Amino acid sequence: MTRRNSRPSGHIVLTSHPSGASEKSIAIDWGAATPAARGPIVGTLTDPQRRNVVGSHSGAYALFRALAIASGDLDPVHRPDLTNTAPAEPIGPFPQWHQHDKIVSLDPYGHIVSEAYADLLNDGWDIRPSIAVTKARINMAELQDAVRAGRLVPDGRILNENGEVSVTKVAFEAVWHLPGVARRCGVDEKDLRRTLFEQTGGMFPELVTRPDLHVFLPPIGSTTAYVFGDMAAITDPERQLACRVHDECNGSDVFGSDICTCRPYLTHGIEVCIESAQRGGAGLIVYNRKEGRGLGEVTKFLVYNARKRQPGGDRADAYFERTECVAGVQDVRFQELMPDVLHWFGITRIDRFVSMSNMKHDAITRQGIEIVERVSIPDDLIPDDAKVEMDAKRAAGYFSEAPVPDRDDLARTRGRALDDY
Repeated sequence: MTRRNSRPSGHIVLTSHPSGASEKSIAIDWGAATPAARGPIVGTLTDPQRRNVVGSHSGAYALFRALAIASGDLDPVHRPDLTNTAPAEPIGPFPQWHQHDKIVSLDPYGHIVSEAYADLLNDGWDIRPSIAVTKARINMAELQDAVRAGRLVPDGRILNENGEVSVTKVAFEAVWHLPGVARRCGVDEKDLRRTLFEQTGGMFPELVTRPDLHVFLPPIGSTTAYVFGDMAAITDPERQLACRVHDECNGSDVFGSDICTCRPYLTHGIEVCIESAQRGGAGLIVYNRKEGRGLGEVTKFLVYNARKRQPGGDRADAYFERTECVAGVQDVRFQELMPDVLHWFGITRIDRFVSMSNMKHDAITRQGIEIVERVSIPDDLIPDDAKVEMDAKRAAGYFSEAPVPDRDDLARTRGRALDDY
């Protein structure tokens, strides 16, 4: 049984777990120059002595895995057969992978565990990928509209006549290096670990009982990246990179709800990415599961009701106030971890950033990534019901209408003529 011992400092100590690392586990040297020197991420539940992390693989889906085991549908000791699961496109390594604080929320080697840790896998270690890379085609009605309107021209390589677009897709599970995450948050690691433990209802006691374990696999939603065009163009300084970082909005992205600009901005970003790819560059969409500004869909729908039912109806001047009344805060997406995916791709400059969010822009530039141009959503793509949102964000300084540099200024910034794209 777990015992709780009070100390004069007010700290809670849980003594249900040993405090030292097992001799069978492998230490993780975060930011080491090679995967072997860094060490594997071992979240196995079948051989606890080999675990070197807090939590388990699969993010939020770990709970579904638990249900499957409880119901007898899944063998609890099953290990994935990784035959033919290698990345469909080689990516990395890049210098950012080996810089201690550049990537703190994902495992840079998460897509190559079969290659990097083959000997350990052959020796029976349960090491699982946390990143997967595949190829696919996407087809959205808005892209077909863009083709019909002449804004996009099929080339048979990136964009087909029927509106299908060829992409490389990358899925990421969260792997948090707690000391690095704490530094990004500007908090002490002990305080971060304690808060994570308390605010998950004590779900992960090792956060406070195992200070020797510095990596956490949190049960949160994943991130997916869509790459348009040549992967090598992403890091080529002579070619253009367009990028949109998009936070999940199920109601708009999937079902087309018109109360916000999420799907229109997403499809506009894809259109810009296709244009850059067709000019010999690349486009990148990063899609983060942060529904309702990280507050969740239930909270978001409650806020919708509160906004629409207040005296005077939905108003820009009360937009954020209604959110704060329900949730206690306006936004918990915490964009400081978001640039890690960009670092993983080796990005040092984004030529066209399809977003006017200062929070996203500032989080990226603080990480040393240059943003040359910010691309806003065209006015004719903003649904009528979403104008309240846009007006509220402008009034709150959520984003700025920064003037777009003229062509000569952009050419000087990039060191080449735009006509070269």
